[in-house]
Amino acid sequence: MQTCQSMYEVIVPDQFLRLGFAAKVLGEPGLKSNDARRWQSGPHLRQSLVYLRAIFDYLARSGIAMYRMSSDLAPYATHPDLPQFHHQIRECAAELGDLGRHARAMGLRLSFHPSQFIVLNSPDRAVVEKSIWDLTSQAEILDYMELGPEAVLVVHVGGVYGDKVSGRARWIDTYYQLPEPVRRRLVLENDDIRFSAADVLAIHDATGVPLIFDNLHFWCNNPEELSIMPTFERFVRTWRGEVRPKMHFSSPRTEFRSVARKNRTTGKSDTVLQPPIWTGHADFLNPFEFITFLRAASHLPCDVMLEANAKDRALIRLRRDLARYAPDVATRFGVMPDGGVPESTLGSDEQCVPDDGDA
Repeated sequence: MQTCQSMYEVIVPDQFLRLGFAAKVLGEPGLKSNDARRWQSGPHLRQSLVYLRAIFDYLARSGIAMYRMSSDLAPYATHPDLPQFHHQIRECAAELGDLGRHARAMGLRLSFHPSQFIVLNSPDRAVVEKSIWDLTSQAEILDYMELGPEAVLVVHVGGVYGDKVSGRARWIDTYYQLPEPVRRRLVLENDDIRFSAADVLAIHDATGVPLIFDNLHFWCNNPEELSIMPTFERFVRTWRGEVRPKMHFSSPRTEFRSVARKNRTTGKSDTVLQPPIWTGHADFLNPFEFITFLRAASHLPCDVMLEANAKDRALIRLRRDLARYAPDVATRFGVMPDGGVPESTLGSDEQCVPDDGDA
């Protein structure tokens, strides 16, 4: 795959690392990540796949080789009260196979990151069973697409429920009860509040589950005071076989937050400015943080999923910044500098609408 963008070139065959983004496309109007109609209108995976093929074509034009699909790709597929939607994945077996062949021909790495409602360590067995059902349906989509082991399902550990050690133990117990298609694709991520890098490393030691390193989560939740690069190296080494590891990278929002507060005197709602919450994702990536990390990790090849509110626009901007500020890092992602990168490669800034979307 080869795409030229203004004064720099992006080439992403297998020998280069990949940059990816999640779900919603902001760089081209009209592209939808899934069929979001309400159940009364009869949404279907078949329509989502039409939208997804259009996104794949956009990714090819943009030289983007990794993408996180919407976790709502098959609408209501596991809704307990809407059985009419439960068979749509099998109904789309042929379309999924065709789209999977298209993705493989592009060299496109795909994944899912199921929602926060997926909790494998809940004390409530009904919650666990529903979580397994959701994961099974997403693994089924990846299997019908005939994607390799690089197409993963990313999850967090879940809740603490008053006792982190017991929470970890329940996750481990559930892992061994998972259907084979889920266990084959499941990977575990450190989170920003509850389960730290040390926690998920302990779970890996008990299960062998591969780990996703999230740099922002590491900084927000590291009570064990681990060093970042040795920890990242341990995460990378958890991946099996020849599958290239991947990580999540984001920058924290640093600007004031506008918060609505009720005025006790007037009874009206006022807007007040509050300091940032460091767990929140910024619209774009701080390129200097990214460059510093990637230079320190030059011996650890890893694809990078960017978690930025500006989505694909953040990715395209980062490529331009790498070409300008760090050609040595840029070339690892197939970005070949050629005399500088003008502002026009980003597009119009007023089109960059922040969107938290599918995490």
